[in-house]
Amino acid sequence: MAVEIERKFLVKTTLWHSVQHQLTPQIIQQGYLATSNKHSIRVRIKDSVAFVTIKSKETGLQRQEFEYTIPLADAQAMLSTCSSGLIQKKRYTYPFESHLWEIDVFEGVNQGLIVAEVELKSPNETIALPSFIGQEVSFDKRYRNEALSEFPYSKW
Repeated sequence: MAVEIERKFLVKTTLWHSVQHQLTPQIIQQGYLATSNKHSIRVRIKDSVAFVTIKSKETGLQRQEFEYTIPLADAQAMLSTCSSGLIQKKRYTYPFESHLWEIDVFEGVNQGLIVAEVELKSPNETIALPSFIGQEVSFDKRYRNEALSEFPYSKW
């Protein structure tokens, strides 16, 4: 069983822009095929590689996650069937101290939102924060991609 432990933070835009220009983003498009109060099933295209992911919904930092590569054409067809809005973003990876940070710069109806995530080995792991990291939103469900597909940042 795969377990994901991650923390999520807002990004201080001005400080982020001084780092962003040094990095190359991945283009991500994703949507949700099914959601319930126990799990979500997501399809995602990163550049030209496609995945389907099943994630449990649990409180706290730790969730079960299963991700599988699928054919690109299948992912494109699945995205066209998503009932909620699609997520569009650019993802930058930023190594800092002993962790790899993922910074998502949202586009479309979520434009203006920039979120940084870091995966941990344990929920109590201590991490060093890059200078552009702002308020932690790990426990605020509005910032989960699934929520953003249904209730976009532009409508808050």
